Amino acid sequence: MKIGNREYNLFSKTYIMGILNVTPDSFSDGGKWNHMDTALKHAEEMMLHGAAIIDIGGESTRPGYQKISEEEEEERIIPVISAIKQRFDIPVSVDTYKAGVAKQALIAGADMINDIWGLKADPDMARVIARSGAACCLMHNRDNTIYVDFVEDVKRELMESVSIALEAGIPKDKIMLDPGVGFGKTYGQNLKALKHVEDFKELGYPLLIGTSRKSVIGNTLDLPVTEREEGTIATTVLAVKAGVGMVRVHNVEANRRAIRMTRAILNA
Repeated sequence: MKIGNREYNLFSKTYIMGILNVTPDSFSDGGKWNHMDTALKHAEEMMLHGAAIIDIGGESTRPGYQKISEEEEEERIIPVISAIKQRFDIPVSVDTYKAGVAKQALIAGADMINDIWGLKADPDMARVIARSGAACCLMHNRDNTIYVDFVEDVKRELMESVSIALEAGIPKDKIMLDPGVGFGKTYGQNLKALKHVEDFKELGYPLLIGTSRKSVIGNTLDLPVTEREEGTIATTVLAVKAGVGMVRVHNVEANRRAIRMTRAILNA
């Protein structure tokens, strides 16, 4: 899969997407990186520690998050996208479900759109991505947790997002899927999504998993957000073993080490 100027072998290797939240209220690192100098410094640190792509978010999507306008979201992310693309040679992903924001982000140099609603929140999103030639990550999400057959329902709903993408003209080789741990799922369903990650590979698209410091880890270990690194690494190890192409994490260095160790064992 080509994202920006790089090729990713997402079916044979696990890459790291480093999280850069330029928000005052994100659940894990709200307010830490929402000034240009700290954002750039953190982006550089993640690159040095092994991030293969930087994912920039301008609106917190934690449970009960406060929605903001497109204009405010753009004011937060566009300068950071431009600055990173000017200074560093690394693909940039943008975490947004709004077509207007995505369009401006792509103009500013973003290489990928990471849509937590899988193109279903904004009817213009698929067209914006298709016209740009950018890659996209389509996440599973819904506004309730009532499933008939959990894994099969998630697979079917992910393929609904894929259909929207293909019909809009997004090439198959520009699509990545995310089963959406922490979104539209109960605690038990989140664990089940992780347990059955390999089932989602049957859909034929590379997978991204984003569990970093999320409540499924906090609830399992009964720990605050500041103490969920080992739990995150455990999910990263499972992702590598399942053949997941990308993990979206806050602590790039620790997860890179875990990936290297897991890969060494698997390749022995």
